[in-house]
Amino acid sequence: MNKYRVVMGDDHEHARAAIKIILGSDPAFDVIGEATNGKEMIQLCTELLPDLVLMDINMPVLNGLDATRILKEELPHIKIVMVTVSDDVTDLFEALKKGAQGYLLKNLNPSIWLDYLHAIMKDDAPISKEIAKRILTEFMSQSKTQQEHRLTSREQEILSLVALGNSNKDIAHLLTISEYTVKNHLKNIMQKLHVSNRVQLTRFAFEQGYMSTK
Repeated sequence: MNKYRVVMGDDHEHARAAIKIILGSDPAFDVIGEATNGKEMIQLCTELLPDLVLMDINMPVLNGLDATRILKEELPHIKIVMVTVSDDVTDLFEALKKGAQGYLLKNLNPSIWLDYLHAIMKDDAPISKEIAKRILTEFMSQSKTQQEHRLTSREQEILSLVALGNSNKDIAHLLTISEYTVKNHLKNIMQKLHVSNRVQLTRFAFEQGYMSTK
């Protein structure tokens, strides 16, 4: 079993305690550090080099959005999930733009938390339809770069399904192939496009016209 080293950041002690209880119920997650503000988070991550960061958006000294931007510049391999009480799509979209891999609402069922975090660590967490729409609006207004990409027809099909918010399991079912095959295709697609996560894949799909704007 993979063991994921986790650092979490929240200025509320009760919130940190609740997160520890959730993660403590799954042996795959090991909380190795706690931060009460964004500055502490950066220091801890630099020292401990975790696999996963759970970051509250609203923290003192340095907020979660700015801390995410700095962390992804300095330690790009770390996966960051924003934790928030609000589902304000503006904040969540800004977090993804700054490099976060996903987000969780604090009032979600613990089982949903664990399933989602496992999906994040496997690069299999789908993008919500609303976030995908924001990505479309953001990048359709920018000039398209003309690049030569050698994606096969199957890879283009999988890219489109990822951008529509489908998980690897969903794609496997829709295309009548195995999840292992889907993962291999995604690995090849990411290598060809020089991207590292599903947010970047979704951006590329919209930006290069693989998706309908309707």
